[in-house]
Amino acid sequence: MESVAPTKWSLNRVLLLILFIGLAVFALFPLVTLVIASFKPAQELIRFGLNLQMNADLFTWENYIEIFRLDGNYLKWYGNSILITIIFTVLSLIFSSMVGYGIAMYKFKLRNFIFVMVLVIMAIPLEIIMLPLYKLMISMKLMNNIWGVILPFVVAPLPIFFFRQYAGGLPRDFLDAARVDGCTEYGIYFRIMMPLMAPAFSSMAILQALGSWNNFLWPLIVLNSTEKLTIPIGLSTLLTPYGNNYQVLIAGACFAVIPVLIVFLFFQRYFIEGMTAGGVKG
Repeated sequence: MESVAPTKWSLNRVLLLILFIGLAVFALFPLVTLVIASFKPAQELIRFGLNLQMNADLFTWENYIEIFRLDGNYLKWYGNSILITIIFTVLSLIFSSMVGYGIAMYKFKLRNFIFVMVLVIMAIPLEIIMLPLYKLMISMKLMNNIWGVILPFVVAPLPIFFFRQYAGGLPRDFLDAARVDGCTEYGIYFRIMMPLMAPAFSSMAILQALGSWNNFLWPLIVLNSTEKLTIPIGLSTLLTPYGNNYQVLIAGACFAVIPVLIVFLFFQRYFIEGMTAGGVKG
């Protein structure tokens, strides 16, 4: 019996390793295909489409050079996306975490009602509230402004729910001890509770940054000048009824993946921990 158990365990590990390698290959296949296609000329893409065939004779940097010849617009789009993503992510993490923390830690009237409303809002798609939000942005004179893209979704129901779940599992003894020592409520949150919620912040930072970077519909409604467009909208303008620059579009899409990878690699230490804890605590 002692010799059988290690064999079974080793076999299970091998099978899991094969499974995860297969999933990794499956997940990376579109990205690898996109990167290979970004070095191919337009004629090759039109004739054979996206594939994994690599021909050294057709290898070219022209597609990447071309994206920076778009009257400098690509760099403007890139800068706009980075600026909007950074501001949105930081503000969303601060205010959404404070709301979720407040609902979880403080007892007050209508607390449960507010939490139920958060859950209800999570079920409402953007398309339903798009017209009222559009009219609100016009009345606030935030059209064609990055703040019109950022402000409507700074305090969103998903991060509120996530932070509420995570904060609900934190020990309340820290609050009582800090209050005895004379710490203010804001001091308790920023000095004590926020460091304890670091895994939750890391998880939400990835999700919020990724959502902001890939956001297409709402910025398309708010922004209308070429120099203020974001990466997804700007790249979509390369496809027109008069001609499609697929090779430039693919190269621009590959270059646009870099910030997402950087964010994930920076926060991935706490990503799984934060997602798991936020899902079971509370």
